[in-house]
Amino acid sequence: LQVPRTPTQPPGGSESRRFANKHSKKALKASLTLGILLGMFFVAWLPFFVTNVTQAVCGCVPAGFFDVLTWLGYCNSTMNPIIYPLFMRDFKRAMGRYLPCCRRAGEPRPSAISLSMRNSNSGPRAPTSLKNVL
Repeated sequence: LQVPRTPTQPPGGSESRRFANKHSKKALKASLTLGILLGMFFVAWLPFFVTNVTQAVCGCVPAGFFDVLTWLGYCNSTMNPIIYPLFMRDFKRAMGRYLPCCRRAGEPRPSAISLSMRNSNSGPRAPTSLKNVL
């Protein structure tokens, strides 16, 4: 007895499969970045917090060791700006736009006025009155 085979993908399924693969790759990369960031956070700060609780309970932690663990946590904060550009293309593009050391040769430099206008929500606005608002 043979069962007839039916195609598993409808016609045009290759495009939807490509779309799904593209998004699954992005999700995998985002998960990897988040895992690295959280892993580094725990490696850097967990010893500090455990030592802090130990110090509160028994008071037996040397001050120098406590300082080293505090600075380990601070080092984690300096690693974030390094990790983000390595794994996130959008972050890398944004940094390249605003930092002169990371800008490509052909890219125009944003002016200070355009940046302040964009960030301050100022600019041409329609006149408003109480009647228009209500």
